[in-house]
Amino acid sequence: MAKKASTSPSSPRPLRRGLVQIFTGDGKGKTSAAIGMAVRALGHGLRVYIGFFMKGDYQSGERTVLSNLPNVTVECFGAKGHVDPANAKPEEKEQAKRGLAAARKAMLSGNYDLVVLDELNLAVAWNLVELGEVLRLISDKPEGVELILTGRGADSRLVKSADLVTEMLKIKHPYDSGIKAREGIEY
Repeated sequence: MAKKASTSPSSPRPLRRGLVQIFTGDGKGKTSAAIGMAVRALGHGLRVYIGFFMKGDYQSGERTVLSNLPNVTVECFGAKGHVDPANAKPEEKEQAKRGLAAARKAMLSGNYDLVVLDELNLAVAWNLVELGEVLRLISDKPEGVELILTGRGADSRLVKSADLVTEMLKIKHPYDSGIKAREGIEY
């Protein structure tokens, strides 16, 4: 499911200097923070690409809304169900590799000011994509593109390569007391 962004040649005020941001940690809010950044960018006329990793069959409220907004492209890469990190299936690895290739193409296309790669840190941690490929993606980032990576377990080499790193710290979570994810709040 992909919705293409506007093909206008440039943003009203293109970014002069795009940075690399990482949202990681065991706490809630990594994807929410990245989506907030995307909404802010869209509000200023910037063009946004969002690639969701490991969430192929996971229909979330943010995906529904973002897919219907102008100047944003949303793509999802992941097999059905949840990934078992100890036994990742070949199709799960293939989906993650396809996602990384699509992200690279989007980032280098000149069509986007902000590129969000949701759960990419976890895809690296679970060996669905190679760390070296993600480091190469970061080093190849054009100057005027902001790149955001989310997901638990960000590798220390990714952290070192980023300009901004925020760790979400879990103090307390409703899952711990048996409350399941709630539609409209957690997804």
